[in-house]
Amino acid sequence: MTDNWNLLGHEWAVDMLRRHVARGEIRHAYLFSGPPGLGRRTLALRLAQALNCERPHAPGEPCYTCRTCKQIEAMQHPDLAVIQAVDEDGNSKDGGTLRVDQIREVQRTLNLKPYQSQYRVAMFLRFQEANDNAANALLKTLEEAPPHAILLLTADNPEQLLPTINSRCEILRLRSLPVEAIIADLLERGVDEDSARLLAHISGGRPGYARRLLEDASLLEKREERLNDLQTLLPAPRVEKFSYAEKLAKDKDVMRQTILVWLSYWRDVLLRVAGAETPLINIDRNMEIEFLAGRLDLSSARKVVNGLEDTLEKMDRNVNSRLLAEVLLLDLPKV
Repeated sequence: MTDNWNLLGHEWAVDMLRRHVARGEIRHAYLFSGPPGLGRRTLALRLAQALNCERPHAPGEPCYTCRTCKQIEAMQHPDLAVIQAVDEDGNSKDGGTLRVDQIREVQRTLNLKPYQSQYRVAMFLRFQEANDNAANALLKTLEEAPPHAILLLTADNPEQLLPTINSRCEILRLRSLPVEAIIADLLERGVDEDSARLLAHISGGRPGYARRLLEDASLLEKREERLNDLQTLLPAPRVEKFSYAEKLAKDKDVMRQTILVWLSYWRDVLLRVAGAETPLINIDRNMEIEFLAGRLDLSSARKVVNGLEDTLEKMDRNVNSRLLAEVLLLDLPKV
């Protein structure tokens, strides 16, 4: 009897990776794609454990208890390199930049023989945050990686990466889980039914994000604050919108997180305007969403969603944050 690598969902991906390990058909590079909080990094770590476990229960079945499995779980194994975007001070940060010197550093270690395991594994997290030089350097690494090196990438969307990188990776497109699966997982963790339902919906079917919401109450508080701000801004005069835009643009990461919350909200509005049966993400804001849906037509709701998505894309291309925030807020419908 095999488990699902102690993961919630993504059974098809676990089955495929387990077969690759068991049959000795491991690819030299994999790309795990999907929104953050879906389990991309955890699945990559499980693959690293399956490759290097000292006492596997069966081929492709890690034990999770040996020294190697525990070190990989903690991302502190000598044959595991974890590379991710950093801020200006060199600290790991979502929304930072993955730089070429980080790729060159790992290139040197990948060429060395593994220290204590069969494979050297390099995990490149959120690779859509790599700058052009870093992406091109990774391409060279993909082309010249030695047989003992396995490269694991995570990204929100393969289309954000160079086509030449995608073509050299086995791509696993992970999907959000049904809300019911997240609810069941939270109930097993002792969460009451109303809270479990709310967290499952807010998570959008992403188990990792649901658990983070459970563990860190400040995430829900920040979400509440951002949605309240949005309600205040809709009827606000231009001067207030300009003032909010100035404040929002001061921290790029805060701005990105705010826009992501607003985007989930406006997608709910768009679904309601379109009469779709899809469950709402923001179920605790149902009354507001229904009100807005009743005041807007399909093209107006779609325009807001497109504007938010366009702002995120331009932020990734380092367009001026203050200007982006001002345009975004001025384009909000007055309702």
